[in-house]
Amino acid sequence: MWLPLLVLFALIFLYRWHRQRQTLQNLSDKYVLITGCDTGFGNLLAKQLDRRGLRVLAACLTERGAEDLKKETSSRLQTVILDVSDSQSVTSAAKWVTHIVGAKRLWGLVNNAGTGMPGAPNEWLRKDDFVRVLNVNLLGTIDVTLNLLPLIRRSQGRIVNVSSIVGRVTICGGGYCISKFGVEAFSDSLRRELRPFGVNVSIIEPGYFKTPLNDLQHMKSNLENIWSHVHPEVHLSYGHQYYQEYVTDMEKTFLSLCNMDLSSVTNCMEHALTAVHPQTRYSAGWDAKLFFIPISYVPTILADYLLTRTAPKPAKGAAH
Repeated sequence: MWLPLLVLFALIFLYRWHRQRQTLQNLSDKYVLITGCDTGFGNLLAKQLDRRGLRVLAACLTERGAEDLKKETSSRLQTVILDVSDSQSVTSAAKWVTHIVGAKRLWGLVNNAGTGMPGAPNEWLRKDDFVRVLNVNLLGTIDVTLNLLPLIRRSQGRIVNVSSIVGRVTICGGGYCISKFGVEAFSDSLRRELRPFGVNVSIIEPGYFKTPLNDLQHMKSNLENIWSHVHPEVHLSYGHQYYQEYVTDMEKTFLSLCNMDLSSVTNCMEHALTAVHPQTRYSAGWDAKLFFIPISYVPTILADYLLTRTAPKPAKGAAH
């Protein structure tokens, strides 16, 4: 009784394995623009694609980031300074890309640039704190994509948007989760609109990975600065114990879940750009696959319990 099912599952697995292993030809003729290449995922992906022979256009925020990347890559790789939150910078970079690729067109766009700070419980933040994150993670992604979309559409190429597992499950306050939910929505609408043009849009959903974006000391320093500037009434309502427990919980989560192997993410990006049959969504990291994705499908009441059962509580006697 079980043998036919096992054979069927084995055949399905082999078919999927074979399908996903098929790669495109003539990769050395394909130009790919990657944003956020100073450090982290973007930096590693630029080196990875350069080794594969692709023509990498690496957008860096700083001159130092660009120079350091050039030292570790081949002469094929070219850099441009880009601040995705600045529309003039985006327009200038788009003109540069158009000039560089010429008749060969742009095959791939990887919207990787991002920021997570400032992040804290929502009531501790101001509107500008949310705007700062949204301008980079969401509006920057949209701006870069719209400026380069004609080039991608003409080449029937690929768009890879870096979201996060928190684009499925909100785990903290601030603009980061909001921005990643927005990236998911933008990517979904873009994918459906561009399918008739032969353009593939993929979403990368990493779990916890150690990058400069989520450096623990940086996050703690950022949180301390935010807490020191909140309204006195907020201090009284939450209490210092809440703040201490919040920091402790953040440290525990970081130390228990944070993955050091960034290639788990960049391998997904590379597959989305070079595979004959790219996936719509890529989850990277065991925490994403075994906890966050499953929890995104359970009833809300259960998800809320699982995500808040160890959440900090206001100190006894704190004002309410």
